[in-house]
Amino acid sequence: MERLTELARELGTRLQALGAQVSTAESCTGGGIAEAITRIAGSSAWFEAGYVTYSNAQKTAQLGVPAELFLRVGAVSREVVEAMVRGAQQRSGARFAVAVSGIAGPDGGTPDKPVGTVWLAWGDGERLYSECHHFSGDRAAVRRQTAETALAGLVRLAAGENPLQG
Repeated sequence: MERLTELARELGTRLQALGAQVSTAESCTGGGIAEAITRIAGSSAWFEAGYVTYSNAQKTAQLGVPAELFLRVGAVSREVVEAMVRGAQQRSGARFAVAVSGIAGPDGGTPDKPVGTVWLAWGDGERLYSECHHFSGDRAAVRRQTAETALAGLVRLAAGENPLQG
């Protein structure tokens, strides 16, 4: 919990210096990234919107993710999280956005996408980055690691750096 708060605070400092806002598009974290951001007093100056789109139908309705993507590549995919980031940016007007979609468990995994598989994407209005992680632990641990990775990537992106790990 403390690490999330530290990351959110640092993100806010960077975004305020840029005069920019951020939006989140979350599935497996269920709003946890937005919750961490809004712990920070004054976050209304730089947090624009949070979209919790747990179902595929809501990813399409709220973020404009093409429905055919779910049939072609599944919800936990590069294509879907990239579309989620674009949708969050377009619908909210925020320059920065992060999107996450994954399998937090304890069930729902497949041989190709086991529990702990999470796709993340970050956008800054010009560039788009995405990567897949395989987090370990129980449902809470997967969700926490996802939120930390999402926020750490946003901090790097707001600093003008590549948000991808290693």
